[in-house]
Amino acid sequence: CVFGRNNFDSFVLKYEYFNAVLINEVDEEGNNVELGGEFLLEPNDHFNNLSVNLSLSVVQVPTNMYNKDPDIVNGVYWSEALNKVFVDNFERDPTLIWQYFGSAKGFFRQYPGVKWHPDEHGVIGFDCRNRKWYIQAATSPKDVVILVDVSGSMKGLRLTIARQTVSSILDTLGDDDFFNIIAYNQEIHYVEPCLNGTLVRADRTNKDHFREHLDKLFAKGIGLLGDALAEAFTILSDFNQTGHGSLCSQAIMLVTDGATEMYDDVFEKYNWPERKVRIFPYLIGRESAFADNLKWMACANKGYFSQISTLADVQENVMRYLHVMSRPKVIDHEHDTVWTEAYVDSALKDKAGPSLMTTVAMPVFSTKNETVSEGILLGVVGTDIPLQELMKLIPKHMLGIHGYSFAITNNGYILTHPDLRPLVTQFLNITFSPEKIFPVNDLLFQINSKNHQSMTLLSG
Repeated sequence: CVFGRNNFDSFVLKYEYFNAVLINEVDEEGNNVELGGEFLLEPNDHFNNLSVNLSLSVVQVPTNMYNKDPDIVNGVYWSEALNKVFVDNFERDPTLIWQYFGSAKGFFRQYPGVKWHPDEHGVIGFDCRNRKWYIQAATSPKDVVILVDVSGSMKGLRLTIARQTVSSILDTLGDDDFFNIIAYNQEIHYVEPCLNGTLVRADRTNKDHFREHLDKLFAKGIGLLGDALAEAFTILSDFNQTGHGSLCSQAIMLVTDGATEMYDDVFEKYNWPERKVRIFPYLIGRESAFADNLKWMACANKGYFSQISTLADVQENVMRYLHVMSRPKVIDHEHDTVWTEAYVDSALKDKAGPSLMTTVAMPVFSTKNETVSEGILLGVVGTDIPLQELMKLIPKHMLGIHGYSFAITNNGYILTHPDLRPLVTQFLNITFSPEKIFPVNDLLFQINSKNHQSMTLLSG
């Protein structure tokens, strides 16, 4: 870590770190590339002979982000103290495997250090903030209605950006969340007509189904936002009163190229004074003629305003709403611990095949004074736990002669079962990349037991 002086006679912090993609890379002259450097990697039996560094962690930055952004560099700098914590944890509990910290700024610190490899296109699309363990730990369960403007002014690139924005919002929803998508012009169109007036769980199957319908949206007519807002508020209210859904936070995501008025009459009727529903407007396009109206909507309803001008702007702007949704949790210091469903980590495959594991995670808050009023989420810390380690904790002497134990998550996913075996054949010759981590419940698997007939299960 070194200090430099710029032309304005002020100090600038320059910090070098081990980038997971660049370690041990050299340029044409044989010199280590910037943010790379020599990084000792040795095969380790505990990690199925994968080459790792048990003394240091590495840092991964999403491809769409600048790896020397000041916010990234600053976060990487203060989080370096986690190296000692990770090492101490592993020494106390040698059964641990991956330990990591996912920052709200986007970077991902992983221990032990391991080299990451891009896909065939030279890209690593992994963003820790889109992973289930991050989403579930960072925010409370939520009910979300996404409103998409499909009036005539949204033709062309604007509609393309709007589709991508909606898809990115879906990426931030997990199994604890419920949602629906409504397109509006002079009429209201449910993206999935079979699901009028209700919300569905944001599991992978439902999100993929809605994404398929996004391609069918086309722009025409005029946009009557007031009617769409009223419909969204009605859905959230009715669904909540039935006792279904998250029974927690509620939000309306508004994707539009403008609003000609502030619709305070709608908010006064449906949302004030309690303001139970947060409004998150996303202004599509470079023009800002109606930005003030959308900013007012966000401020008057405890939300956040973002403007998205290009496809490259989508992901970072969408992510900002998570900071707002996490504030109540941060202010109340709710260090909830979450467990994901079982999934396959292809990087740790052994002779018996890919390893099954679960992730346990919890949020990390800022302890500065502003946290009391603003609530600053620093990120989420997590560790992976092989399911075989959980199975060892089962008191077998209490099960009886034909007894067996199993575990199911609160969302209905199978976590452990003595005969849980994913039927996967596509894991041969896979290099390490978090994009090749597959949830077990999205794969076909069989459970065979002496106590019941053989059955085949498929998620959804």
